[in-house]
Amino acid sequence: MTASPVRTPLTVLLAAPRGFCAGVDRAIQIVERAIEKFGAPVYVRHEIVHNRHVVERLRSLGAIFVEELDECPDDRPVVFSAHGVPKSVPAEAGRRQMLYLDATCPLVSKVHVEAQRHHEAGKEIVLIGHAGHPEVIGTMGQLPDGAVTLIETVEDALAFTPKDPANLAFATQTTLSVDDTAGIVAALRARFPLMAAPHKEDICYATTNRQEAVKSVSTRADLLLVIGSANSSNSVRLAEVGARAGCPAHLIDDAQALDFAWLDGVRTVGVTAGASAPEDLVQGVIDRLAERFDLTIEMEEAAREAVTFKLPRVLSEAESA
Repeated sequence: MTASPVRTPLTVLLAAPRGFCAGVDRAIQIVERAIEKFGAPVYVRHEIVHNRHVVERLRSLGAIFVEELDECPDDRPVVFSAHGVPKSVPAEAGRRQMLYLDATCPLVSKVHVEAQRHHEAGKEIVLIGHAGHPEVIGTMGQLPDGAVTLIETVEDALAFTPKDPANLAFATQTTLSVDDTAGIVAALRARFPLMAAPHKEDICYATTNRQEAVKSVSTRADLLLVIGSANSSNSVRLAEVGARAGCPAHLIDDAQALDFAWLDGVRTVGVTAGASAPEDLVQGVIDRLAERFDLTIEMEEAAREAVTFKLPRVLSEAESA
């Protein structure tokens, strides 16, 4: 009988919190419950969250993903993604008498409300975020064209010329790098000290907590694996935070994307997942690592989360009926 080869020890530092946040969980539930209540198909404007596996699973249940409302028939329900939509979208859905369900994360809705409040007070609004991201498109679309100026970098902040330097307010995308955003805000504040800030930080608790956990993991790990899709802003930011902390980082969709060559000479690997990545993908990566290594798994906890968001009444009533 041949003895099994001795496997190399590998410590896995599991970042906590990781994976689904309350806004993502709510958005996915809205699609699932809508399919249960109204039957298939249910249309979803834009990917409900930025994760390929989540989208494929919902598609298998009867969701049809489209980019624009004009791709949806009038007589089927449509769900708006967690990233939020411009005001023109629900207005058009209402005009067409469509049944629509808004899965916008409540923390994104908070940014919308603040932007509207500043606009009504006559302030010029600066939005810190990434051009083309659906959340940025949705936030800028709450107000008339030209009311919001997008700032992406410190260089943008230094080049920005407002109409009235004493009458400014800023907001931010909820999934940005905390450190990068702080640098941009500092550059703006140095130039415009009277600029109004959000009542509470716009970068959401989940983004902040996951980045803090990655910073903690990265001080101990030789390599960081971030599970999430390449179009997920918060997942990309996690890989960037790890790399900035000096830990080589790879963003992977799932276990199949894991390249064992990355692990040559690695004794400790950090593992986390973006806010739109389900926990079964994390388990899949751990299982694949266990095929090659003798694993020791440790938890690296930066915060505990107990946030939940209510479902739209039309769905929660169905649940309690």
